Amino acid sequence: MKRNILITGGAGFIGSHVVRLFVTKYPDYQIVNLDALTYAGNLENLLDVKDLPNYIFEKGDITDETFIDQLFGKYQFDGVIHLAAESHVDRSIMDPLAFIRTNVMGTAVLLNTARKHWKDNMDNKLFYHVSTDEVYGSLGAEGFFHETTAYDPRSPYSASKASSDHFVMAYHHTYHLPAIISNCSNNYGSHHFPEKLIPLAIHNIKNNKPVPVYGKGENVRDWLYVNDHARAIDTIFHKGRIGETYNIGGFNEWKNIDLIQLLCRIMDKKLGRPEGTSAQLITFVKDRAGHDLRYAIDASKLNKELGWEPSLQFEEGLEKTVDWYLSNEEWLQHVTSGNYQNYYQEQYQKR
Repeated sequence: MKRNILITGGAGFIGSHVVRLFVTKYPDYQIVNLDALTYAGNLENLLDVKDLPNYIFEKGDITDETFIDQLFGKYQFDGVIHLAAESHVDRSIMDPLAFIRTNVMGTAVLLNTARKHWKDNMDNKLFYHVSTDEVYGSLGAEGFFHETTAYDPRSPYSASKASSDHFVMAYHHTYHLPAIISNCSNNYGSHHFPEKLIPLAIHNIKNNKPVPVYGKGENVRDWLYVNDHARAIDTIFHKGRIGETYNIGGFNEWKNIDLIQLLCRIMDKKLGRPEGTSAQLITFVKDRAGHDLRYAIDASKLNKELGWEPSLQFEEGLEKTVDWYLSNEEWLQHVTSGNYQNYYQEQYQKR
């Protein structure tokens, strides 16, 4: 069946992998990638699909009601996969209102527009909201986040995502908007903006710069290879039950310090350095405000109901990630210098 799908935030880290998967796997689907191209949106992430006939890019802001309404009218979407979000906790601490505008108001605008355009016929429509495990707060040494875990956000970022999750389900219950939510653990892989832990560490190690680790590095995260997240989104979009939430996790917990030490060993091997060289770059810094101790996802519902499971062990996925960054130095240089932001001007403004 032909589908017209809007993917928001499709030039970002996770979004670009989702766009690539849908564009290449479903040639009969029309995929419209909507991205505001703020600092983390990079069209160079999608050079390999930009000329395919079923891919369209639209530059715009999800908080712009008139623009979003026009977009729905133009393309007659029957599906939305909503990934557009401000997502870096440190930035949310510095500028919480930006996160409220994008993550809460932007989601509400999309929901309201979908309701308006679908109100006469909800059949075969879906609003799929991609969220985070951070909405659940912090775990102790034991236990896991389940789909029924009470929300307990601890940062402006997680509070804004929790709010957007609640709006999605409010629209489902109040207006019968067909909606699904997924909450995912930390992602890693190619095309990740280098403010996040793993790409930042790779970049700094390669350039012999200090590798900052918050506190004592005791914080624990569940890591998922980004391609596996894209596969999970594909599975949930096509097979998930309306009105449900699905947790997506890697069954793969690591303390930050253990992860960084593993990464140092991999980098030493890849760069031909004596073992232990990169580990000398580890620098402990003042802990982040409101830093959650541990996240751990129970993804058994997704596995049992829809048959999804991660494809890679973490060590294998991390090596693949390192190989990609070391083989794509030009991409990394463009991102760290800001030159990637010129790509839209060069490719689209000339037309």
